[in-house]
Amino acid sequence: MMEALVTAVTTLALVTGVVIVLSTGALRSAVRVLLDLLTAAGLLRLAGDPGWNGLAGAVAIIALRQLLGAALSAPPPWSGRQSPASCAGDDHHLPLAVRGETGESGRITT
Repeated sequence: MMEALVTAVTTLALVTGVVIVLSTGALRSAVRVLLDLLTAAGLLRLAGDPGWNGLAGAVAIIALRQLLGAALSAPPPWSGRQSPASCAGDDHHLPLAVRGETGESGRITT
């Protein structure tokens, strides 16, 4: 009985992950949901067969979930700016904007 439940939860975890990817395109969210449901399946397996094999499987799934969760939480390396803005060093309007003065055109630059 318990083995059938574990198999059903594992199958539903895979189906749910695929549905999330196909419907939203959010791969990170799909992997998180998949790992959470696989953790639930591992804990169900441990509850049904409280042996060392079940414990080792549950620990492996939880460790994988923690490692992948940490990797998915980190910002992607390409999200930061690679170089400073081209006008940052020679922006001659910056002192006017700081003081709230008008430039040559008469507009307030703040």
